Amino acid sequence: MAPLAGLAGMIPSAAFASATTTQENNSTAALTDRAYHVQLLQKIVTPVVDNMSKGTLKKNMPKEKGPGYGLALEKVTYLEAFGRCISGMAPWLALPDDNTAEGRLRKQMREQVLQGIVNGVNPASPDYLNFREEGQPLVDAAYLCQTFMRAPQALWEPLDNKTKQNIVTELKELRRIRPAYNNWLLFVGMVEAFLLSIHEEYEPLRTMIATQKMKEWYAGDGFYADGPQFSLDYYNGYVIHPMFTEMLKVLMDNRQGTKADYDQAMKRMQRFAELQERMIAPDGTYPALGRSMTYRTAAFQPLVQLALMHQLPEGVEPAQVRCAMTAIMKRIFEMEGTFDKQGWLQLGIAGHQPEVADVYTSTGSLYICTNGFLALGLPAEDPFWSAPPAEWTAQKVWSGKPVKKDYHVTY
Repeated sequence: MAPLAGLAGMIPSAAFASATTTQENNSTAALTDRAYHVQLLQKIVTPVVDNMSKGTLKKNMPKEKGPGYGLALEKVTYLEAFGRCISGMAPWLALPDDNTAEGRLRKQMREQVLQGIVNGVNPASPDYLNFREEGQPLVDAAYLCQTFMRAPQALWEPLDNKTKQNIVTELKELRRIRPAYNNWLLFVGMVEAFLLSIHEEYEPLRTMIATQKMKEWYAGDGFYADGPQFSLDYYNGYVIHPMFTEMLKVLMDNRQGTKADYDQAMKRMQRFAELQERMIAPDGTYPALGRSMTYRTAAFQPLVQLALMHQLPEGVEPAQVRCAMTAIMKRIFEMEGTFDKQGWLQLGIAGHQPEVADVYTSTGSLYICTNGFLALGLPAEDPFWSAPPAEWTAQKVWSGKPVKKDYHVTY
């Protein structure tokens, strides 16, 4: 594996030391884990947010695409890149400013993201993003809405009124799109839930249908089918659990949905996250199966989202999630070829593997991986970061240590 390199120098180089090395001091190791996550996130997102803030994303972003790619690339890949990228950054950007190196970096990136949002909905900008043609923008507008729902005070409220109105106008234009009869119903629901959250006119039938169909498509033991037929892949991680619970939370808070629905969805996400933690092998690998494997760390979004919410399933400690996610990140992002020479992500899982990309996958699609970094929204002193390193379940199992037995659930 190639070492992580080419990062801006705001985070100390000691960040790259392994947090799971037993010879290290525990507290230092835990802090090092956070610095590693921050520096890696910085490396991933900088090409997108820096260019978007300058109006040069369309000019400079590569347009690699999967074999048999079937979308209108120029019309969809840029909103994919920006909307997905900032949805995973949002909890971190929502932390208060401070004078640490991380705090200064966070403030700088927040300002870049805000300017990028302005540019993205300004018809006069070279980086004006397409919401009005093709169907794919519905997907990535949902990630933009997720960004605002995760960090309203940091990323929505500071926007000027003209930009806010531009965003609302673009989101309402998406109602022209007929969604696919699968997880796309949640993209519709997220857009409408966000409009509801900012007290704009919204269409309740769209959130009602999304809610009802997801409940019908629950397959059991923490898994939803992606539509009428079950498929074994990571879409429960990429989309379904995070967006369903976030949509239901907005509906509940605005008295348009029930607490019972939200609580049930949360319990199911907790079960799914419990299984996810067990699927992480002792060396930080995980099963490479199903569609969209190029989305990388986004597969584990439910696990880190629950860590962010302090609602991990019973028996799963924050430190074991932190250490497992660090191991995954090292396996993926330190593999030669994951980034190109200019620092952009390339198609693949670990390295450059364009043959695994789907017919809808391009460079922009890959930036959903930031959703594996949601726990950076916890402050450095939170036990997720400050607790001593801990083994995750598979490490315990395959070193002969006691572990909690697993059993299916019926809720």
